[in-house]
Amino acid sequence: MMASNPAILPGDVAREIIAPESYAAWDPLLDTFDHLRDTMPVAKVVAEDDVFEPFWLITRYDDVMRISKDNKTFLNNPKPVVFATREATEFARAATGSNMLVDSLVVFDAPIHPKYRKLTQDWFMPRNLKLIEGEIRALADKLVQAMIDAGPDVDFVKHVAAPMPLHVIMQILGIPEEDEPRMLMLTQQMFGGQDADLSGSGMENMTPEQVLELVSGAVKNFEEYFAGIAAERRANPTDDVASVIANATVDGEPLPDRDMAGYYIIMAAAGHDTTSATMSGAMLALARDPEQFARVQADRSLLPGLVEEAIRWTTAVQHFMRTAAQDVEIGGQQIKKGDWLMLNYVAANHDPAQFEQARSFDASRSPNRHMAFGAGAHQCLGLHLARLQIRILFEALLDRIDSVELAGDPVRSSSTFVGGLKTLPLRFASQ
Repeated sequence: MMASNPAILPGDVAREIIAPESYAAWDPLLDTFDHLRDTMPVAKVVAEDDVFEPFWLITRYDDVMRISKDNKTFLNNPKPVVFATREATEFARAATGSNMLVDSLVVFDAPIHPKYRKLTQDWFMPRNLKLIEGEIRALADKLVQAMIDAGPDVDFVKHVAAPMPLHVIMQILGIPEEDEPRMLMLTQQMFGGQDADLSGSGMENMTPEQVLELVSGAVKNFEEYFAGIAAERRANPTDDVASVIANATVDGEPLPDRDMAGYYIIMAAAGHDTTSATMSGAMLALARDPEQFARVQADRSLLPGLVEEAIRWTTAVQHFMRTAAQDVEIGGQQIKKGDWLMLNYVAANHDPAQFEQARSFDASRSPNRHMAFGAGAHQCLGLHLARLQIRILFEALLDRIDSVELAGDPVRSSSTFVGGLKTLPLRFASQ
């Protein structure tokens, strides 16, 4: 039955849903999502001061899955595909003519999206990734050894989880190793602009306008860098993904400069931050649960399950937005054409209707149809690469580490979009 009046979130709950610091606290936020799934699974979020456009918050797994798979009814492009204030959206439109500072695969709808996705899709399929598996394994062994040499107390994020996927995606893109620190800094400013530690900018003293300028500056820096890479790969193409993008044509025409830059940026940025967060999440879970660590170490057939559970439990990409292309009913609420919706993957991946004891980390969980990679046409292009890296890393860790425990309090980043641990202090015993 359709509700006659929309369920509108109370102001304090609405503020919690969009506050970056809520995603750093985590457990209280999961409490809120548990309550909302039971009482207001499809709820209108309205800003008291009109600072952002009203949107529908979707928290149940089944509803998030339904919307994700229906790319005709729920579009990516008409409005921002990531939550943004009115000011941020207006800033992006003034700077770029688009709703987003970066136009990439996650922004486009059909018919453009499938044509762009097809350009690099084969590169990220398992059969092709096998060609670089040896290099990824050598990197994992190197980083684990460096962690052991630095131990027994280390920050796992700094020593392993951050550098490994960064190096892998940069090698795939053909980026020189000496430029990796620059890529990490720009990614953190773009995705971590809400977190003062990650943006490295004294952001806590900035106005919202200055934060926008910081993120915009990172995007411009990315664009300038990749314009140089594209020019080089057109002149001297190689077998890396950068060459594929630089020389790609769609409908007989080369990619527009802005779309090409967006393609590079989404791969360079989203290709490592999310995997890093997931690696750290898995390590945190095992550090808290010595019995599960020992179980996985003794039975490596649990590793694929550990990988999937780490992806679900961490949920590095915390939401995406969609825009309704027509009137539709969801969860008893009438969604109007043009309405904005937040698919909250954190809430969906902790829905007890889909995941028994959803807050527990269970490497043997089966089935585990999580939403961390999305679903449908926009399912994450790099999901096979992420799984491969996480599996290889934990193979190396379990071969070399006898035990692990927390050596301090882990700290999550403050971010509504891409989140995860920014520090994970560990104490370990090596073999």
